[in-house]
Amino acid sequence: MSSQGDLWHAVRESAPPEALLLRRAACRTGGWCAVLLVFTVTCASAAEAAKSPSDVVFLVELLLLILTGRLLGEAMARIGHSAIMGQLLAGVLLGPSVFGWLWPDLQHSIFPAAKEQRAMIDAISQFGILLLLLLTGMEIDIKLARKIGKTALVISLAGIAVPFACGVMLGWFMPETLLPAPGRRLLTSLFLGLALSISSIKIVAVIVREMKFMRRDLGQIIVASAIMEDTIGWIIIATVFGLAQANKIDAASVAKGLIGIAVFLAGSFTAGRRIVFHLIRLANDNFVSDFPVITTILVIMIAMALMTHSIGVHSVLGAFVSGVLVGQSPILTKHIGEQLRGLIQAFFMPVFLGMAGLSADLTTLKDPALLLITLALIAIASIGKFAGAFIGGEIGGLTRREALALACAMNARGTTEVIVATIGLSMGVLSQNLFTMIVAMAVTTTMAMPPMLRWALTRVPPSKAEKERLEREEFETKGFVANLKRLLLAADESANGKFGSHIAGLIAGRSGMPTTVIQLGRQHFEKKKTNVEAGTTVGEIVKAAAEKTKKSNLEESEPASVDVTVRTPSDTTNQEAVTSEAKKGYDLLFIAVDKARSKDGTFNPEIDHIASGFEGPLAIVAGRRESLKQPDTGPFSILVPATGTGVSRRAAEIAIALGCASGCSITALYAVPAASTAGPQPRQRSLRERRNEQTILNDIVEMAGLYEIKVETATRSDIAPDEAILTEAKNGRHDLIIMGVNRRPGDKLFFGDTAASVFEKSPSSLLFLSS
Repeated sequence: MSSQGDLWHAVRESAPPEALLLRRAACRTGGWCAVLLVFTVTCASAAEAAKSPSDVVFLVELLLLILTGRLLGEAMARIGHSAIMGQLLAGVLLGPSVFGWLWPDLQHSIFPAAKEQRAMIDAISQFGILLLLLLTGMEIDIKLARKIGKTALVISLAGIAVPFACGVMLGWFMPETLLPAPGRRLLTSLFLGLALSISSIKIVAVIVREMKFMRRDLGQIIVASAIMEDTIGWIIIATVFGLAQANKIDAASVAKGLIGIAVFLAGSFTAGRRIVFHLIRLANDNFVSDFPVITTILVIMIAMALMTHSIGVHSVLGAFVSGVLVGQSPILTKHIGEQLRGLIQAFFMPVFLGMAGLSADLTTLKDPALLLITLALIAIASIGKFAGAFIGGEIGGLTRREALALACAMNARGTTEVIVATIGLSMGVLSQNLFTMIVAMAVTTTMAMPPMLRWALTRVPPSKAEKERLEREEFETKGFVANLKRLLLAADESANGKFGSHIAGLIAGRSGMPTTVIQLGRQHFEKKKTNVEAGTTVGEIVKAAAEKTKKSNLEESEPASVDVTVRTPSDTTNQEAVTSEAKKGYDLLFIAVDKARSKDGTFNPEIDHIASGFEGPLAIVAGRRESLKQPDTGPFSILVPATGTGVSRRAAEIAIALGCASGCSITALYAVPAASTAGPQPRQRSLRERRNEQTILNDIVEMAGLYEIKVETATRSDIAPDEAILTEAKNGRHDLIIMGVNRRPGDKLFFGDTAASVFEKSPSSLLFLSS
């Protein structure tokens, strides 16, 4: 062997399986010993510094909560449960229930009861509550809730009402020894009803997604119902919190709280929504420092939390609503969302859930009376929630099996009840024993939900229509057009610029894609006459085409306005303007300028310059004939050359998207490569070549069939590919050719000889989609 690495590899390959297993076991044992060593050292440090408020104790608390939460969360995830429960159990393990029972002196040294010391970790925990609700709101899918509106609303109302009534009745007849203050029994009962009635959207969504049921009809109903439950529940919670803060229940207090909530929600989802979108776009597009969008989101959350607090409602409602608004932002990329989610889940969530577990003392349940009441609480919570959701499902039109699965899903409490109980404990409307009982109920019901839901979902097979929709959505997860999130258009006000703007608007409108238009040469084209209505800019054409597309999209019951931003370069070149804008994150650049082809048959040098400022996929539009006479209409007939390459398939996706948007006809052409037709006479194609041709064309036909679009197919094997494309375009009277091409090395934009020949000779309009 030539190196130590090679020698080690050879030894490892030749080692018997028993030796490998022993080595792995040794590594794992060593890892756990290292964790135990860290735990011992930190405990010793905390015990030494625990005599007075210390940052050392604070750091030790953070270390233990994060480390233990991560390990137990990992263990829970590996056995099919949510990692969130592992983080809650980590707190129980570190608290008086286990660690304090086994080694009380050391546990008290690490987690002292002194107010000054506890305030440090409590501050992180309380801010974690707001961040958890921000994250919950961001995961709310408003479109899904609207789509299944009536059914989900009936289910959520029944799913809240029945267990809420059970919880209130339980609180009303509960022994006074469990109440923090006998004179506040009604408030305690209301809090108990809340704790029993709301499902955890996070837990429900995780399990449904894990079961690959997220896009199933039943899965969408389950998630939409949980979304509505959360939304309605947090409004109720905010009202009850307001009553608790007022320390009285009367008509004036209730009216004040409800009016304040109504005004806040109305303002948030009208003017507030636009303000949030504007602030996120402003930060993303103008700040050059790191993570400006995350800072903006945190500022929005804190501001809205303060708003709700100022109107006498708890700040949790402001944090939740801010998350809903932020999650709807059209330019909130998946990358930004994952950054924020990582911060919350890796740090704030284990600290908050761990502190909640620390506050629960399960050793109190050794009292038979308390244990019996806790078991009764769990039973009432499960039966009430199951019955309410099942009844709601029956009323909503679900089958018995679907209603059964729905009822199993809604019984997961998770973090929601823990948040309610934590705030109730801090406000003095829940006693320590009641808090412990609610935490035990949340853990038990959440642990029981996944296996029950898995069993119930396997008994609900999909219908034929549902299978077709699932196939389409499975394709979209891997497709090109469906994964475009933000579009950039560089266009002037020439006829070709407006034609390209119309095409870009049709593509953007399919999914409501935010589009930024860099309007080139505005002053020059204002002096020229155009065939489009005077005063119509390329930005207005994009918006009009997108709106038209949204109205034709039958999947959306309420078409949403497409966000279009227009920028006009002033002191910079077109290339600099595109380069600067591209840094803000775009998935596709459309280029549409006057005289796309120069005199020598190559691309206009201006297109070369603009394209050099963008590293992603390009769509270059060159309008001809009727397309330039009426650039804000069409296309009417599209030809797509099919070669079987990835970029050719992307071009077919663009054609299908335009077919869905405008109803135009589509023809897929397979032209045999030139090598197959070389020689004095064209040779006969082999069976393998014919099968390959059929496979490529069938792929496009099946792709279009997912959207109920019909695609004609054609084959040319007797002439060169460029001539085949030109001949088919002429004979079929196609007014737009969409070609998938690859950039070739060089100073000038070049897509190969076939594309160059079609570009030079084609009488039809062209759209080159490059990789």
